[in-house]
Amino acid sequence: MDQNAPMRRTIFNEEHDMFRDSFRQFVAREISPNVEAWERDGIVPRELFAAAGAAGFLGTDVPESHGGGGVEDFRYNLIIGEEVQAAGAGGAGLGITLHNDVCLPYFLSLCTPEQKDRWLPGIASGELITAVAMTEPAIGSDLASMTTTAVRDGDSYVVNGSKTFITNGINADLIITAVKTDPTQRHKGMSLLVIERGMDGFERGRNLEKVGLHSQDTAELFFTDVAVPATNLLGTEGQGFMHLVHNLPQERLSIAAAGVAGAEAALGWTLDYVKERTAFGQPVGSFQNSRFRLAEMRTEIDLARVYVDRCVEALNAGELTAEEAAQAKWWCTELHKRVVDTCVQLHGGYGYMLEYPIARAYADVRITTIYGGTTEIMKEIIGRSMGV
Repeated sequence: MDQNAPMRRTIFNEEHDMFRDSFRQFVAREISPNVEAWERDGIVPRELFAAAGAAGFLGTDVPESHGGGGVEDFRYNLIIGEEVQAAGAGGAGLGITLHNDVCLPYFLSLCTPEQKDRWLPGIASGELITAVAMTEPAIGSDLASMTTTAVRDGDSYVVNGSKTFITNGINADLIITAVKTDPTQRHKGMSLLVIERGMDGFERGRNLEKVGLHSQDTAELFFTDVAVPATNLLGTEGQGFMHLVHNLPQERLSIAAAGVAGAEAALGWTLDYVKERTAFGQPVGSFQNSRFRLAEMRTEIDLARVYVDRCVEALNAGELTAEEAAQAKWWCTELHKRVVDTCVQLHGGYGYMLEYPIARAYADVRITTIYGGTTEIMKEIIGRSMGV
């Protein structure tokens, strides 16, 4: 038995193992050789989505009748997120996990038959790239205070406003946009509209320059009298906030799973480094402080993974609660951040050099306790559920 390996997991079967091997080869072939270039470009090419779709890695839960895998099993999503992190390609792979884990559930659960026919085949093939636009420049986590409006005018909604920090914002063809169809209301006035590439009055701002995740396009979006057909309403008018609440647990679980996988990857890189790097005539890893820190990280990662795996089982069974997902999200992202920081320290000066994957991980990890709901918001959700 490899004493450095994580605890044996029991949630996967042979089909999952084959899928992992296949996706790992895809990452090695299509993603890893290009990460440096994409980091410089600030975006991945649209062809990456097409390649992932052709290989069967997009829309595994889209019905076969609409070009997908026809298997409702979040373990496949979990595998994709884990392998992206293991390869140190978090930014380059984030668009795919957002497409699969965050955006697709809205289309699967809320689309009319006509909308499914129109959008699902392209989502599964990678021809139609998706994004979700909730955040606005002045509101942060307070979604009910959004000011982007959608006023009904005959067979269309006229949309005015803006969004920011939108992942896949440059590449996206279909943008699930939270709007106020009744500006006099807070939560009850929200609806979801799918705004499509090329609609008059829809403009993208700059590809935002971020501290990390440089290969992930993150954009500002502007809407000026955009006429969106009423047939692009996703779900029920006035129920947008409830639709968001329903889908947020899966999004937060996806982020939590990436946090555990990212921490595992960081620990692996660091373990290799401290076994080879010497100081005062002995490997850095042989010092008691190093061993203790490595032991702490190994333990915490294993404990977090067990909880995440249990949450995945609960999600597949339709039992995952918002509070359980919030617990996973805040704990695992804070763990990821803490582990990466420790690993940089164990690398010494080389941990600050971008030629080492731990340095890029250090920049990439900081956002994870913020996006998808901040640690503070997650604790608020959990605390309120406890009756306090």
